[in-house]
Amino acid sequence: MGWFWSGASSSSAVSDRVADLARGEAIYAEACASCHGADLEGQPDWRSPGPDGRLPAPPHDETGHTWHHPDRILLDITMRGTAAVVGGGYESNMPGFGDAYTEEELRDVLEWIKTQWPERERAHQANVTAQDEATR
Repeated sequence: MGWFWSGASSSSAVSDRVADLARGEAIYAEACASCHGADLEGQPDWRSPGPDGRLPAPPHDETGHTWHHPDRILLDITMRGTAAVVGGGYESNMPGFGDAYTEEELRDVLEWIKTQWPERERAHQANVTAQDEATR
């Protein structure tokens, strides 16, 4: 897959900001939980395409792959949608939320999701993010 970055500021540029976790949790409940689950569990059989050929919503807990990606990719997907980020004709039910929420609000959602992960996953994702930022 051709991951790329297209405009949202890098996470290091706002690393000193304090996330509003309550706002992130509320937005997750409002905009994300209907597909990704109230407990971040995702949709059943999320690794197998459904009848429409698209993958179901993955979990955002430690059983999924969200924590494998750096902050900039997670924010880009959240803002523009998976199909826009992956490109190449990839189709996804994951919309972009950049028109409905600000970048800061979406960062709060991502930060809240991270607080739900065990320490091992949080540490891995922080390392992936640091490596990604070092190569930019």
